[in-house]
Amino acid sequence: MGKVIEMERKVTKFGNSLGITMTEALKQIGLELGDTVHIDVKETDGEIIIRKANKVELPVGIGPDFLETLSQVMEQYDDTLKGLKDR
Repeated sequence: MGKVIEMERKVTKFGNSLGITMTEALKQIGLELGDTVHIDVKETDGEIIIRKANKVELPVGIGPDFLETLSQVMEQYDDTLKGLKDR
């Protein structure tokens, strides 16, 4: 297991938003400007978990528009698809 870094920061205002700075922590997990992260909020525990998102490269011939259409179809037929898995 890696080294645990503890830090304390104050919540500040960035434009109309609230935020904190934690550049060193982000560097520790290999995040850079423009990277995507997944954020889990655990309200009951008062925790926010930030994880580096895995970069996925689409196969040749598959574009973002295809994935958007696929997502819409899966959402529309969610109950039907779930029913098929039990057959």
